[in-house]
Amino acid sequence: MSEEVECESAGESVRSPTARKTSKVRSLTEIRSLARSHTRTAIRVLVGIMRSDDATPAARVSAANAILDRGWGKAAQPIENGEDGAPDFVHRVERVIVHPESPGDGDVVPDA
Repeated sequence: MSEEVECESAGESVRSPTARKTSKVRSLTEIRSLARSHTRTAIRVLVGIMRSDDATPAARVSAANAILDRGWGKAAQPIENGEDGAPDFVHRVERVIVHPESPGDGDVVPDA
């Protein structure tokens, strides 16, 4: 492999961190590309399961959901927290000022 680097002290080949990262990205890209090349077949299988009278209802629903998710995206999940349906957000901003000439250990106790 061209990405291997010889380790002079141990006498064995070792991959450099850059080579590992590059090959991992390349592998993910190749896997994604390979998976995408089977899209038509996968959709046909899902449609076949969805339409099959022999498939269980759970399998048919699962196939239908998979088809819809890929064609239209997953349905948005509403966030409801408050009484009026709007989400409650709690924000806290805290500022601690430390003076370098302070005689303490660096232990700072913020005001409550």
